[in-house]
Amino acid sequence: MKKRWILNLLLLAFVVGIALFLHLKPEQKATIAKFDVSTLKMADADSLKIEFPAKAPTIFERQDGYWVMRKPYAARADQMSVQRALSVIAATSGTKLPLQDAAKYGLDQPELRVTLSGKQGEHVFTFGTHNPVTEEQYVGYAGNVYLLAGQYSEAAATQPIEMVDKNPLSPAERKQLAGFDLAHLEQWEENALKVQLATDGKWSANDPKAKPTQNEMNEWLDFTWTQAQATSVEVYTPDRRQPHPSFEVILRDGKKVHFDKIQESPEYLLARPDEGIIYHFPNDVGFTMVNPPVNIQAPKSK
Repeated sequence: MKKRWILNLLLLAFVVGIALFLHLKPEQKATIAKFDVSTLKMADADSLKIEFPAKAPTIFERQDGYWVMRKPYAARADQMSVQRALSVIAATSGTKLPLQDAAKYGLDQPELRVTLSGKQGEHVFTFGTHNPVTEEQYVGYAGNVYLLAGQYSEAAATQPIEMVDKNPLSPAERKQLAGFDLAHLEQWEENALKVQLATDGKWSANDPKAKPTQNEMNEWLDFTWTQAQATSVEVYTPDRRQPHPSFEVILRDGKKVHFDKIQESPEYLLARPDEGIIYHFPNDVGFTMVNPPVNIQAPKSK
C-alpha cells in the first residue's frame, strides 16, 4: 500500500512537471512567408489612373509636390485619399502565384485597374475575384498573382467627388494668407470690414472701432481656415443671374481668392467659383469662418 502511495505521488509530480514545462515553454510561432507585391515607392508615381468597367476613369497628377485631380473633375485632390489608393504598391501577401490563367482569378476582366506612371515607367495592378475561403482578393501585378485584403480595392474605389480636397484653400494659399476682405457680407457691409495679417504676424482691422487681440485672431484662423475641413464637397457652376453675398481671401502675392456664400442653414455652404467646388460646413463652423473676433467697440455715450 505504501509503495503504491509513493508511486502515485511520483506520477503526480511527473504530470505536474510536464504541465509546468508546457506552460512555461516559449511559444514557437510559425514563420509565414511574406511577399512584397512591388518594390515601388510613393515618390515613384507622378500620375495615377483608376479604372472601372463602363465608367470614366479617375485620373490624378502630381503637381508641385501635391496631387491634383484631372478627371472627372479638375480639382485639388485629398492627399490622404490618393495615398490610400496607391497603398497597394507597399502591400505584402502570404500568397504569390504565377499569373498563367487570368480568367481563373477574374483578372481577364478585372473589376478594377490601378495604373501608376513615373520615371520607372507604367505599372498596372489588376483586381479580380475574391477567394471564397479567405475572402481576400486576387491582385495581378508584373506576371504574378497575390491575395490581398479588400481594403486596397476599397480605397481605390472611393467616389471621385470624395477624393477632392475638403480644405477651401490649398496648402500654398494657406502659407500666403495675408487677410480677408469681408465688406460684401451683409453683417460687415456697414463696417466695410477688412482684416489684415502683417508679415510680422500681427493682425489689424480697417475699422477704428475694432480691437482685435492677437491670440484670439490666431486661434480663429487656426480653427477655421487652417484646420477646418468641409464635411463634403460638390461641383459648383456659378450662375451670374443669381448673385450671392461674397468675400475674398487676400494673399501676400496680391492675388485674391473669391468665395460665394450660398447658404447659412442648416449647413453653411461656401462656394469657390475659380475651382468650381461648394464646401459644406456645419453651421457653427461656417459662421465662425466669416466672423473673425475683431471686438468692435460701441461708441462711448457722451
